[in-house]
Amino acid sequence: MVHRYLAMAVGLLITVGAVAAWRHRRVLPHSPAWAALTLVWVVLQGLFGRYTVTLKLYPAIVTLHLLGAMVLLALLAWQRASFDAGRARRLRPGRPALAVAALMALTAQVALGGWVSTNYAVLACQGFPSCNGHWWPQGDWAQGFTLLRELGRAGHGGFLSHEALVAIHWTHRLFALVAFTLLGLLAWRLWPEAAWRRHGTLLAVLLLAQLATGLSNVVLQWPLVGALLHSAGAALLVAVVVDVLARHRVARWG
Repeated sequence: MVHRYLAMAVGLLITVGAVAAWRHRRVLPHSPAWAALTLVWVVLQGLFGRYTVTLKLYPAIVTLHLLGAMVLLALLAWQRASFDAGRARRLRPGRPALAVAALMALTAQVALGGWVSTNYAVLACQGFPSCNGHWWPQGDWAQGFTLLRELGRAGHGGFLSHEALVAIHWTHRLFALVAFTLLGLLAWRLWPEAAWRRHGTLLAVLLLAQLATGLSNVVLQWPLVGALLHSAGAALLVAVVVDVLARHRVARWG
């Protein structure tokens, strides 16, 4: 119920923001369409929240609900950046493409993390960096990544096997290398520039924190605090990368 009340508060604030955006559209630093899109999106989020409950934690719906929350955060972060036009700076050539690639990899990794969590696959791999004593564990990827199925059930109707959970967990670990590399490279390329040093430093700190909380979920048997911090860290990474792209966009096109 606390989650529901907070969701309603967020929806109310976004509604107020959308109304204010249209009333003050002549002085708004961005199009009021952004606020309208955010309002539409939060309504869709509410629907996904409803189906999360009524469909009894259907994994695909839960994962989409998580991704929808990240999109909502990105929409708000993009609008927030437009109000800070005085600190907007253009990225050097090559960096915008790197930032987009990093954001795409981060989005995929968030989706994989959501799939791990909603299928309760966090503890399927014991130990790190190996999984259950193997460097390439036996996994059932076809069963693990069958999207249209109920919680704990395989696509054919039986119970989800342990090998499927291993495949889900191991894929999240492997793709973390891709996301970590791209985000780390972005942080490294931003840090030498004074205008972007804060973003580069924040990205580096968040990446290290994500690594620590991800390891704690495995080594400490999925503690609640570690899981919450891991989710919060992913959201902060999304917000920072979107902020970089938004500031570049404002500086380039106004």
